[in-house]
Parts: sequence; C-alpha cells; structure tokens
Amino acid sequence: MFENLSDKLQRVFKTLRGEGKLSAANMDQALREIRVALLEADVHFRVVKQLIENIRQKAMGEEVLTALSPTQQVVKIVHEELIKTLGSHQSKLRFANDPPTVIFIVGLQGSGKTTTTGKLARWLSKNGHNPLMVSVDVYRPAAREQLSVIARDVKLPVYAGTPEESKPVELARSARREAANSGRDVVLVDTAGRLHIDDDLMAELQQLKEAVAPTEILFVADAMTGQDAVKSADEFHKRLGITGVILTKMDGDARGGAALSIRSVTGQPLKFVGIGEKFDALEPFYPDRVASRILGMGDVLSIVEKVQEQIDQKQAEEMQRKLFDNEFTLEDFRDQIRQLRKLGPLESIMSMMPQVGMLKDLKNVKVDEKEILRVVAIIDSMTPHEREHHMVINGSRRRRIAKGSGTTVQEVNNLLKQYSQMRKMMKGLTGGFLARKLGKMKIPDILGQRM
Repeated sequence: MFENLSDKLQRVFKTLRGEGKLSAANMDQALREIRVALLEADVHFRVVKQLIENIRQKAMGEEVLTALSPTQQVVKIVHEELIKTLGSHQSKLRFANDPPTVIFIVGLQGSGKTTTTGKLARWLSKNGHNPLMVSVDVYRPAAREQLSVIARDVKLPVYAGTPEESKPVELARSARREAANSGRDVVLVDTAGRLHIDDDLMAELQQLKEAVAPTEILFVADAMTGQDAVKSADEFHKRLGITGVILTKMDGDARGGAALSIRSVTGQPLKFVGIGEKFDALEPFYPDRVASRILGMGDVLSIVEKVQEQIDQKQAEEMQRKLFDNEFTLEDFRDQIRQLRKLGPLESIMSMMPQVGMLKDLKNVKVDEKEILRVVAIIDSMTPHEREHHMVINGSRRRRIAKGSGTTVQEVNNLLKQYSQMRKMMKGLTGGFLARKLGKMKIPDILGQRM
C-alpha cells in the first residue's frame, strides 16, 4: 500500500537534496510536486490543500531554510504533518464498563462487512476477549449462513437465532442476552447493507442503535474505491454517528487516498486495515508507522511485533546455535521457511523495510510463493536421514525425491546446490566478525534485521 505515493515523495526529496541549499523558489517547486503526488494518490482535495499549507508554514521558516540539513528538516515536517492527517495516534477499540460490549459493523453492500466481522472476532479472541457474532441481515440470501461458515473457520461462536426471531432488533437483543449468559464480553453485530445509502437502511440502523446502545459503530469500506469510500463514511457518520473506520483491501491499494482522507473528512479515526484474504489479515492502524512507510522509513516496529508473536524463542535460539556450529540441516532450512511464512506474505514484510541503502529495492522484489511451496515439498519428500545428511543424496535418490514432490530432478539439484552454497557462506561468516556480533543478539532481532 502507498507504493505510488511513496515513490513520488522520495523523488521530490531526492531533488531537494540535489539543490544543496533550500530557497523559497525550490521549496515552492517541491510543494507543487507534493501536491500533485497527493492528488494523484486520490487524497481528498481539501485534505491536500490543508496539508500543503501546514507544510508550507513550517518549511518556509527561517529556522529550516538556514539549517545545516534543511532537506532533512523538510522530511521531518512532512512526516509530522502526515501523522497528524492520519490521526496522530492509534485509536483503540472502546469497551463497555458493563459487559458485553456491543460493536456494530456497518457499511454498503459488498464492502466486506461479514468477512471483516470474522476477522475482528479472531483479532479480539487473540487479544484476550471472548466475542460472539450475530448477523442481523435478514434480507440478503444466505447472509446469516455466510457468517456461520466464517464462524466455523475462525472457531468462534455465532448466535443463529430462533425461527421466531425475524427482525434485526430481536436478533441483536437476543445475541446480547446470550453473550451475557455465556460469559462472552463482546457482541459483533454484522448489519445489513445496501448498494447505496437510503433512508430505509439508515432508519433500521438507527432503530438498532437505540435498541442495543453499541459502544462502537465501525464503518467498513473498500479502500480500492478511494474517495467513494470516504464519501460513504462521511454520510454514515452524519446520519448514524460512526466511531471509527475499517478499510479493507489495503494490500491492493497502491494509492492510499482513502486512508489519508478518512480522519480529516469524517473526523473519525481509522481503527483497522484489512491486508489480505486470510482471517488473520486484519491489523490495527498506527498513523506514525504508516507515515514512516509512506516516506520510505519502513515499519520495523510492526515487523518486530510479528516476529515476537509468531517465532518460537527456544526454537530460534536452537537455530542460531546450529548456524554457528555449521549444523544447519535441510530440515532446519524447511522449518525456518515455515517460521517466516507465519509472518504473512513475504512481499508485505519486505515492503515494511526501510527503503534506504542496500534495502531500497526490496519493496520491488516479487516473491514467488509457489517456488517456496516447491522447496518445502522437495524437502518433505526426503527421508529424515537425507535431510540430516544431504551428501548421501545421489542420482537415484534425486529422481525419487523429484517424483515424490511433483518437481523435476533439475529443481532438486538447484535446491541442493543453493543449500550447499549457503552452508559454505555461513561457515565462513560464523567464524569471524559476524559471529561475534550476532552472538550478542537474540534471534528475533536477527530475523527482524535480515528479512
């Protein structure tokens, strides 16, 4: 996400650095280019106007123009203003003092409300809560069945209702009662949508709001629709009073205009972003981290959090020992790949790295997930002895491994060659300077720097 905007802003700053010294003239030119970059990223024109004016006031000051590193000062100012535009700080979910907390999931039809309900339920469950889901969409065919299927996939309960409960208010009240009786502290209410905003939809949502008094009303919008998502969120807020926004499909939006506009236009924070189809692909929104990514500074904090959450510490330390002792086997190689894949799509991880020095082209690297699966399949087709002692793999064994993994002998040869080269490289490195440096570090730190 934000790839296009990030590339254009970095080109602007590179041009400024080439000037040597800032002046009112070249600063004006830079601001014009920043304005164009923001507008092309589909940021709302009023947001762009205010953002540029704020940057201008700070960047044209005498303190910046006469600074030893004026370009760095400008980057700092743009970074600060982007954070302010995105919301200044993370907006966390609010919970009722007297459980269960009721959270409405609202939005237009096709925005991803039902899938997002399942993702949010999973996120709540992983963060110490016991959610119960309920669909009050009594109009769309199989809408309630869809949520039941998602509930089974995320292994969390859904309130199905009784045959007599045919109205949204009845379902929502019963679900809240069921949650209170079963010790569930959060009720996620998946509401009905429409292809467009109409009075009937708003009247129903208002009735639901009065009946069950939700603590949060979260508007779900498709980031790919850009300013249409912002307009819909603003209209819902004016007529219903939303408390936050969840943008779906952020991984497919290279512009990011909706994310940059939501807070300024609606006055309500962006709380979560959907970054993939899997049920764990929902992340809290951090304005400071996103601003850093837009400016090519990376999002190392998010990488560290992913590593700490997914990587087993004891297994990682054992892997470190094997690397230093040159005992790193094909089985260890396969296990390491599996550990890394737990962090999510590798392209997404690489896009979080700071775009500087030797890392600056990482975001453009295309990772072939099928190739990764082929490598794992090849190693899985080996016997435990072959994984431990790769030198015993002769021609006949290679043919058997290729047949068992659905690959070719050439692909098996390539894997073994790459693995042997890696072992030689590690043997040379771990005996010297690198071993002394890495020996003082925890393996999650190493993974966080190396990816």
